[in-house]
Amino acid sequence: MRSKTFKAGVILVVLSLSGILFTLYPAIREEIKYLLTNPDEDVIIYTKSDPVILDAPVIVPVDENFSIVIPKIGANSKVIQDVDPTNSKEYQQKLSLGVAHAKGTPVPGQPGNTFLFAHSTDNILNANRYNAVFYLLNKMEEGDKFYLIYNKEKYEYTVKLAGIVDADSVSYLQGNPNRKTATLMTCWPAGTTLKRFVVVGELVEE
Repeated sequence: MRSKTFKAGVILVVLSLSGILFTLYPAIREEIKYLLTNPDEDVIIYTKSDPVILDAPVIVPVDENFSIVIPKIGANSKVIQDVDPTNSKEYQQKLSLGVAHAKGTPVPGQPGNTFLFAHSTDNILNANRYNAVFYLLNKMEEGDKFYLIYNKEKYEYTVKLAGIVDADSVSYLQGNPNRKTATLMTCWPAGTTLKRFVVVGELVEE
């Protein structure tokens, strides 16, 4: 009897650990990939409108209509425009396709704060349903670069702020109407809705 109970306990532990690994697999995969590949930050974001570049590392955006590229964490994703951040049913579906652009916020290049979010989930069991584009957003630091491509135009941003905020904090969403900024947001820690990790970048203008 004791032997059967012990075996049953072992099976339950194995199943529990397997479940945890399954739900957190995207985050674990991205962390391992980041450690092994060490993405090159000094790359050129190449669009069809750029001149031909030879003998230089490049990243080609996945969608020149609207996409985001973050060289430091190896992120290159389509952006879904005008997603209602208050409509859970809508944004959960859109987040399986790419990064969401919050409806009502400016598009890249316009004054104000362009707000993008990804990897949102209602509970840890759903963590593996969504894309892993922003799982490594916590690696971003002040001075890092990210790029938004919109209507075949390339916009470069320099990170001015990166850190953890409370889930109900909204001050970082407002921005300054006289400045051109972009805010990237994801849930934190991975697979939870306890906190948010936010990156705020300012457009580099020549």
